[in-house]
Amino acid sequence: MMKAFQARLAVILVSVLAPVSAAVPAPVPMTSMVTGAVTSQPIGHYEFCQRLPAECDIKSRSAPAARVTEKGWDLVRKVNNDVNARYIAKTDMDAYGREEYWTYPVNFADCEDFALEKRKELAEQGFALSDLLITVVRKPDGEGHAVLTLRTADGDFILDNLENEVKPWYATPYTFLKRQATFNTGRWVTIENGRDLLVGALK
Repeated sequence: MMKAFQARLAVILVSVLAPVSAAVPAPVPMTSMVTGAVTSQPIGHYEFCQRLPAECDIKSRSAPAARVTEKGWDLVRKVNNDVNARYIAKTDMDAYGREEYWTYPVNFADCEDFALEKRKELAEQGFALSDLLITVVRKPDGEGHAVLTLRTADGDFILDNLENEVKPWYATPYTFLKRQATFNTGRWVTIENGRDLLVGALK
């Protein structure tokens, strides 16, 4: 009698609990980065600002990111591809004989130079500078790298000189460290969720 009751109870529990566990959704990556406190500028950007102070003192009010139209996305992809193809990739040491020399490229470009040029060209096409943010990341091999983050109403997307496809930030292999602030082109802020996104978003 007791065994029959236990068997029926087991069947009831399975029928009740199975749908609950099956209904638990998989983790969803955050579409936008969470930024934190103001932090130090990369030395290359600091020196860039010393040479071109007008580039680094543009203030703006914090505002929601704009929604990008299909025409806008075509332009973003074109700028990313065109800039990637236009310049010969060289380290700052090879091109200028020094480390961390941020500049608009002429013939050669390091990662941050590609990002600066894409930012400039998209701004000329009407994108807000508060939505075009140079971002410092760490590659899986531990090497530092710079990309351009495009803030949109649909999330943050990455323009990368190592990749022609414009991808959501969480679909890249990088650890995100810090980026330009939305409110001032000369200030930088930390990225608070830049490491945990690698756990479940890529595989």
